[in-house]
Formats: sequence, C-alpha cells, structure tokens
Amino acid sequence: MYVVVCGAGPAGEVGKLVDLAQQRAWDVQIVATPSALDFIDTARLEEQTGRPVRSQYREQGEPRSPKANAIIVAPATYNTINKVAAGISDTYALGILAEAPNLGIPTVVLPFVNRALAGRRAFHRSVNDLQAEGIRVLLGPGEFEPHDPGTGGSRIDVFPWGLALHQVEQIMANSNTKPRI
Repeated sequence: MYVVVCGAGPAGEVGKLVDLAQQRAWDVQIVATPSALDFIDTARLEEQTGRPVRSQYREQGEPRSPKANAIIVAPATYNTINKVAAGISDTYALGILAEAPNLGIPTVVLPFVNRALAGRRAFHRSVNDLQAEGIRVLLGPGEFEPHDPGTGGSRIDVFPWGLALHQVEQIMANSNTKPRI
C-alpha cells in the first residue's frame, strides 16, 4: 500500500496509519509531497516501514518502488485534492495519483481542510470529479468534517487514520483483491 502524505497538521502522525496498516499485514510505502517533508520524521518512517520515503522521481539505475495495489492519501490538502482532480502531475506523489484511477488501484482520500476551503466551489467540483473516477473521498458526517479556520491544531489528535484504512480494506474486499504492497 502506498500512503501519500501531504503537508498538513496531522502529517507528523502518519506513523499511526503505518502502525494500523502493519498490524493488518500491509506493507507500506510512504510517498511524501514536497511540502510534507517539513512535517514528517523521514528517518523514523523509513525505519518503521523498512523502505525509503519517496518524494521525487527515482534516479536512473535506482530501484523502482514495488507497485501499489491500494493508496491512501492522508492527510490530503486542499491543494493536492484540487491538483489531482485537475490532472496535474508536477510532483512524484501527484504522478502516482494521476495514474491510479486508470490502473484500477483503489484510492482513498482523507482530507484535512478547514471550512473556508471546503466551502469553495472549486473544492466541491474536485471532490465530485475524484469520486466520479472511483476515488473514495472521506468527507462529510461520519467521515472527515472540516474545522473552523485556525483550529486545525486541535483536530490532529482525532484525525481518523483508521477510517481511511477501513475504507481501503472494504474496497479491496468488494473487489476480491488481496493486499500486497
């Protein structure tokens, strides 16, 4: 499984998702957006996963990451959600996400956005576009509910990492696909 982590408050806690996934026998590859690198402890995540954190395309001769059969994007920022929906592929993480729908890779997006951003028409269009392509966006009652601007720090401890994993596993169960990486 790939976990695409974006530069938002909960990103520093992505190890919680890794722990949950590993407890359920998933192998995890962390893919960080360039902004996420300022939020995460790369060395700790590499030790935890046994894999390098990827944030850019590999150099010639560098080994490829194993292929993913599921992707979780968490925390997903306003910027990343809009770029993926628009088909923008200007980073390694966005390149992976741009290809995922047409490769049939189950993808779950767990946003971390405030109400001011979540209320924008552009954001609604992006969420609808992603869902129309089969990407599950966990947004709304019982899922991720946007917070008031300036209050995101109080929502980090309750960020629903497990919900994203549960959704990926449900999609996998419904498609009879087995986890591999």
